[in-house]
Amino acid sequence: MVRKIIFSFCVIILGCAAFANSAILLDRVMAIVNKEVITWSELYKAMEFEATEAVRAMKDEERRQLFKNSEPIFLEKLIDMRLQLQEARKLGIQATDDEVNKAIDSIRKKYGMTDEVFQQAIKKEGFSLPEYKTKLFEQITIDRLIEQEIRSKVVVTEGEIDKYFSENKEAVKEHEGFDISHIFIRHTGDKKQVEDKASEIYKRITAGENFEEIAKKESEDASARGGGHLGFVKKSDLSANFLNVLLKMKNNDVSQPFWSANGIHIIRLNEIKLFRDSRELREKVRQQLLDDKLKKYYKDWSKSLREKAYIEIKL
Repeated sequence: MVRKIIFSFCVIILGCAAFANSAILLDRVMAIVNKEVITWSELYKAMEFEATEAVRAMKDEERRQLFKNSEPIFLEKLIDMRLQLQEARKLGIQATDDEVNKAIDSIRKKYGMTDEVFQQAIKKEGFSLPEYKTKLFEQITIDRLIEQEIRSKVVVTEGEIDKYFSENKEAVKEHEGFDISHIFIRHTGDKKQVEDKASEIYKRITAGENFEEIAKKESEDASARGGGHLGFVKKSDLSANFLNVLLKMKNNDVSQPFWSANGIHIIRLNEIKLFRDSRELREKVRQQLLDDKLKKYYKDWSKSLREKAYIEIKL
């Protein structure tokens, strides 16, 4: 759970490498960013932190090879983070101790942790409290920098929204839909066997078993690897039998098993996205246009930081 807590703050953890038998590489410089270095140990700690449970379950040799192949991608992330921290210092932007402490208190309260349990949890993940505070400090600092340099400067006008609607006559169809996950049992010819299996799975879910874990093990759909998550599906793209089931559900509901032409489905409705009136639709479009602008501005801004910097990669 604490991995999820830390990940929710989008913190890239830097520190000592886990592979004790790679001591020679611990001080190896992977990149120079202006006058600061990124080491092999920092890079591998970041990759270990973001590793999924499936990656952690790999054999050591397989995991190391995967990390080796991922070095360029993660190194680019760390370079961007280092440049942003340098820019924040240049502009006099930094998080306060009070902000860091409030963030930690918020995390503890959200998950019902005492201070002692919280410290034990982060220690189990390989971090001391000072290390964890440092990473929160860095992320909050970067968030404040991005707020000042990007978010505060990006707006979407009513005219831009009107233009979007004039160019997208089917806007409602494009934005209405459902974020769903599902478990699929293929029709094998023995209808009763399929129904019995689906019924047993449904009982396990209603009894409290984790939907994603069951989907990974039992679903016969390609989405099984991702815990059955299909993501956002437009209302206009759904078949009648799916739509009939979904329209009777609320967020986080799990449907009873139902048949399609190819087999039985069990659906979890993660989020419904239907609009009560035109105002809701306009706000949805406004947010989409804002997100698109923010992505573009962020990309351009990050590029400008790199163009002004001295970066030497030593992979």
